[in-house]
Amino acid sequence: MDANWRILPHDVAVVRALEKAASIPPVVAQLLICRGIRDPETAREFLDAKLSGLRDPDLLPGVKKAAALIHATVKANKKIIIYGDYDADGITSTAILYRCLKLMGASVGYYVPHRIDEGYGLNVEAIEKLSERGTDLIITVDCGIASVAEAARAKELGLDLIITDHHEMGETLPDATALVHPRLPGTNYPFGGLCGAGVALKLAWALCQLECESKRVTDRYKNYLLSAVGLAAIGTVADVVPLTDENRLLVRHGLNCLREFPVLGISALSKITGLQDKPALASDDIGFTLAPRLNAAGRLGQAQLAIELLTTDSTERATALADYLHQLNDSRSSLERSVQLAATKQIKDEFDPENDPALVLAGRGWHPGIIGIVAGRLAEKYNRPVVMIALDEAGVKPGVGSCRSANGLNLHEALQACDHLLLGHGGHAAAAGLQIDEAQIENFRHEFFEYAASNVSEADRVSELVIDAEAPFTQLTRQIVEQIDLLGPFGQGNPRPLMCATGAKLATPPKRIGGGERHLSIQLEHHGIKIRGVAFGRGDWAEELEQSEGPLDIAYHPVINTFRGRSNVELHLVAWKPTQSKTLAPQTR
Repeated sequence: MDANWRILPHDVAVVRALEKAASIPPVVAQLLICRGIRDPETAREFLDAKLSGLRDPDLLPGVKKAAALIHATVKANKKIIIYGDYDADGITSTAILYRCLKLMGASVGYYVPHRIDEGYGLNVEAIEKLSERGTDLIITVDCGIASVAEAARAKELGLDLIITDHHEMGETLPDATALVHPRLPGTNYPFGGLCGAGVALKLAWALCQLECESKRVTDRYKNYLLSAVGLAAIGTVADVVPLTDENRLLVRHGLNCLREFPVLGISALSKITGLQDKPALASDDIGFTLAPRLNAAGRLGQAQLAIELLTTDSTERATALADYLHQLNDSRSSLERSVQLAATKQIKDEFDPENDPALVLAGRGWHPGIIGIVAGRLAEKYNRPVVMIALDEAGVKPGVGSCRSANGLNLHEALQACDHLLLGHGGHAAAAGLQIDEAQIENFRHEFFEYAASNVSEADRVSELVIDAEAPFTQLTRQIVEQIDLLGPFGQGNPRPLMCATGAKLATPPKRIGGGERHLSIQLEHHGIKIRGVAFGRGDWAEELEQSEGPLDIAYHPVINTFRGRSNVELHLVAWKPTQSKTLAPQTR
């Protein structure tokens, strides 16, 4: 899909003032201003990003009450079950709290619903089963805030229930013993963007303080908390929450903690994936290497193995589990590619993505654990909200759907508008899930299209590439790119700076690389300087680039690539188009 390119304007005087006052390089000053940071003190705090910037755990709504109840339950030697979720956020949340309670000597276990058989979140059958097994307290992580009926059943059974979550709330809150949520009604916590693992970390931190009877915990608990910061970083990146405020601090320091205070399972996974050979970890290493292997277990119905990986104290077991999850991820990748090919064909045969306000796809044989990933890729590719529905092979069970948003459509509200056609749905503005009778899919498609058409303007349907600055290759020294990296870690809400250059030339013919030749490698020349570029997942650009004549305008992320001990500047190519006259002139004022 074509996109409009827009370079953010910059005021030279404002850039120079921040550069001087904060003692930072001009390119960093310009990029900070692009992110709305103009005050020198705020700029210094942003760049320093100290772990001490995390707020006291007792400030998080519900933590104080929940921690007191959990601590008393541990001391009474009563049985606790952590009720988790099967994605990387839920898996790391479960591991964080489980490791904490084990350290305290608790009688604790965990339960994770089967993705396909049970679906997301609390379910009554599981609660009844846990009650029969003598459970005294259930603590949810990364789920439960909309589980009104399930909480009522727990109360009937005499179970204490603590819900910790970060998802959207319904009109009625569950009647639980305690609720922990950063956006709990009637509270004013300054940052509502924590993921499930971030919430679990805050609760674990409060428990450690109670156990140590001090805000300053002992070395034993301090080392545990630092390892938990690493796990929280994985959950934060994997759940694609904004990397701003506390989330940015968790990931910035969590990347170091994954190296300095890793659990055995992370060490084993780093070894088998080659991450241990890297001089430092980046958020992309979580997003593209660690999290997918944890998610693969959950997507294919084996989330408990990922939790065991993060909680085992056996090096041998950690190695075996890491190897298994690595292989499981390969299977997931293969399934993913086949589903994506089928979905892409369906779009070409049945839809008009240039004009349709959304895409609602359905296929038999699609694995329910895979469709969310594919929906996200298609939403990005076509800049349209995408719903993918996996149909039951026998046509007996309901269809299971995953939804990913684009162009600002609020999926939570969109599914609410179509509620009468669905058997169930949940999630948030950017990502959601649903269940639907196969016979209702056409009606749902019609109403979902209507809602999307009414709530997204024509202008929003044309994707926009927002470029931070024009930067010729002469500016891309290793020192400058390393200074740009000070704005990281990069991800949702704090994207890696996007630069552009006009009039670049192909220095050598482009090449397809990687498994299935899915990626592109390209050598570009600009003002006499040659730099290698890579475009992930865009091997299909090779033929188009070879056929293009004349210079190119390119949009790219500058990165430092370290390979075999050598570090060089590299470009991650995001978009390109033939150079036109008077295109992309730098905007100043």
